Amino acid sequence: MRIIPSRRPRVLLAAAAATLAVGAGALTAAGAADASSTAGSTAIARTTSSSDSSPLVATDKGLVRGRSVEGTSSFRGLPYAAAPTGNLRWRPPQPAAAWLGVRDATAYGASCPQAPSVVAPPGAALLEDCLFLNVTTPALHPAVKKPVLVWIHGGGLTGDSGSNYDGTKLAKAGAVVVTVNYRLGALGFLAHPALASRGAAGNYGLMDQQAALRWVQRNIGRFGGDAHNVTIAGESAGGLSVLAHVTSRSSKGLFQRAIVESGAFALEQEPLAKAEASGKEFATKVGCADQSAECLRNVPEQALVDNVDAASATIPGVVDGAVLKESIGTALRAGRFNNVTILNGSNHDEEALFTLGGRVVSRGYNVAYTSPVTADNYESNIASALRVSPAQAAAIAKGYPLSAYPTPDKAFGTLIGDATFACGVDQVNTATGSRVPTYGYEFNDDTAPFLFAPAGLLDVATHGSEMWYLFDLPNAPFPVALNAEQTALADSMRAAWVRFAATGNPSTPSAPWPSYAQQGKVLSLELPAAQVSTDFAARHHCASFAQNLDKVK
Repeated sequence: MRIIPSRRPRVLLAAAAATLAVGAGALTAAGAADASSTAGSTAIARTTSSSDSSPLVATDKGLVRGRSVEGTSSFRGLPYAAAPTGNLRWRPPQPAAAWLGVRDATAYGASCPQAPSVVAPPGAALLEDCLFLNVTTPALHPAVKKPVLVWIHGGGLTGDSGSNYDGTKLAKAGAVVVTVNYRLGALGFLAHPALASRGAAGNYGLMDQQAALRWVQRNIGRFGGDAHNVTIAGESAGGLSVLAHVTSRSSKGLFQRAIVESGAFALEQEPLAKAEASGKEFATKVGCADQSAECLRNVPEQALVDNVDAASATIPGVVDGAVLKESIGTALRAGRFNNVTILNGSNHDEEALFTLGGRVVSRGYNVAYTSPVTADNYESNIASALRVSPAQAAAIAKGYPLSAYPTPDKAFGTLIGDATFACGVDQVNTATGSRVPTYGYEFNDDTAPFLFAPAGLLDVATHGSEMWYLFDLPNAPFPVALNAEQTALADSMRAAWVRFAATGNPSTPSAPWPSYAQQGKVLSLELPAAQVSTDFAARHHCASFAQNLDKVK
């Protein structure tokens, strides 16, 4: 009978061999020993034939081999939690299995199931087994550990993927960049009473993000990052997720700073009872009239994707009683949030993107409106989109006279964008600015190319326009190169984002950045150079919205 060595010695041997192979390279003997410390290995790694010069790191689950990219080291498709399939569907994320040998970390893992869209990764596998993250680091063994920036993608909590964001340029600017997948749509945010028997129902996607942050705490030091200097950042639904973690008690201690890009648009979440009622309707729609967890866990994933609109409101989200104990806005106004430094802003005309499709994003909801907007339906469209009375709609409309805009549709889109995005920024920054260092910005480069719509459709800085200035977007459907002036602005923005991640202050020698507590000042990111703006709240009529929207949810 052949004797099979125990798993622990086999991992030790593999790690020791890798250490000898790379010598003084990426993996140290101590790091190899760390890789062997996980008991109960249950997986065999994908092996790679890459040369020994490829970067090799020992994680807490096993060895990973990445690749060198433009002077950085890139590791892709690293599992941070077990596959949330079968009986683990709609449960909090569980630990990933350890592996033997060296795992190939040169290719992205699967993306989470989602419907076709401009943000769905082209050609990518869409599987429930999708809880992967990617690390790009400027140096595996720097003299001083680098700040860590964890990117939470947007996509309405129903689409997008960490693989859509290449962190190479941010890494070259001095940060260790981590991009994360998390469960989406019904798989990530369905609230149903049958799923709550072992904990909270809903917000599984937020729990995934927390699991990724715990992975960072355990492992990022081995990639050259400082586990005690972590910034979470996100755009749109990713920015909203960042705010959720800022106010979540269970996220406390997992990060020190927060960057919110166009994410302050849904500050009031739905109560659990309402979300669970929607969850029951969804269960019936996908063939589970008995409302059982067993039935739901056997529904094909495609049926869950196809019916996501009926699942419940993925946005604005749900107060589940565990991850979120109260609405984000309520917690911020009361000062019940984690003591972290905040950088929070929006773009010049957020709604220009959404009105292309005949809808607006209004206070967390997608709202269709009567188009074209005319003088006759202007105020009724406002009342419907903002869920206010006719009198309130009339009062708000006075600040946006149709004569001041090229078309009534433009006036309407500007008004809703101010109410939802710009004044959401003002609400957040006003609430946090008196308690923690808070910085505001507005991205105002109206020449910015928009990579998610054909050229010529948008001539303004709209929702998502700033991302091309921070990341390479390899899967964007309409790529356009930045010109020299735009490149200079992009370089300065990356420097500021990394400076904020490193120190908590985004000021750079070329662009001093006042705090929001200094009379509501924000930095206008524009060409030819960034400028301090002192009238952000007034320009976006935030006092009028505060007066007319404060009692409307």
